[in-house]
Amino acid sequence: MGALRFGPSDLPAAENFTDAIVQLADAGYDACEFGFVGGFWLDYEQAPLLSAAADAADVALSVHAPLAAFMGHVDRGKKFKMALGMLDHTAGLAKAVGAQLIVFHPGFLLGREREQAIADVVDQLGDLRDRLAAKDRLVPFGVEVMGRVRELGTVEDVLAIAAQVDFVRPVLDFAHVHATSDGAFTDVERFAEVLAAADDVLEPGAPFHIHFSDIAYANRNETKHLPYGEGTLRAEPLGEALARFDRPATVISEAPDEASTQAIGAALRASSSTSRSS
Repeated sequence: MGALRFGPSDLPAAENFTDAIVQLADAGYDACEFGFVGGFWLDYEQAPLLSAAADAADVALSVHAPLAAFMGHVDRGKKFKMALGMLDHTAGLAKAVGAQLIVFHPGFLLGREREQAIADVVDQLGDLRDRLAAKDRLVPFGVEVMGRVRELGTVEDVLAIAAQVDFVRPVLDFAHVHATSDGAFTDVERFAEVLAAADDVLEPGAPFHIHFSDIAYANRNETKHLPYGEGTLRAEPLGEALARFDRPATVISEAPDEASTQAIGAALRASSSTSRSS
């Protein structure tokens, strides 16, 4: 397999960006995904400082867009324009900070058939592409697999969107697919099957981008992220599956505590390394 990067889903609390990145590196992380879910806390003046700190420590950054910043609205009214503006602003900050990817959600069915909802997402991503290209901020976006079985955002939905939009990649959230499959992701083959499908739509050299944590679910819908070991999702099969592919991977832990994130990282690296050497 290619290089494996791993890290948490937020920057640690610190006096400044340099200290935050040093904390990440000291903890053994070489990736981090931070988000604007609660608002745009980063500005264009501070972004280069975060970028420089991350570059110096070789920590790969990714960004999670606001939750309301999705494409695929039923019409191009107020909510669509607001989402377009948020994704535009996220892209500007992501470029300024040197982020490798912007993660965003695929939206909702909103009463439509699945095929129509996907077509609307693809169409509106075309509007976003034109807007970003005009501002020289067309950076890679990643559409995330979601954790509700009857809504937009299955693995198939995400792959269909990514296959049709040149700047969009699939983001594989294995906690979500474990939940929606009623806990089926317990062996290497299940992980490898999804990775192979993503591998088919990713451009050469682009890393897999993966979210991972243990997960609670009910009626095939996610309920909450769990400390690692309290549920039934394990990192070893993912590590073994990743070792089958000649493609780098970035895995972001969405575990609720540091001990869980460390345990996931250790399991991933040990299993992927063992599989490569066997």
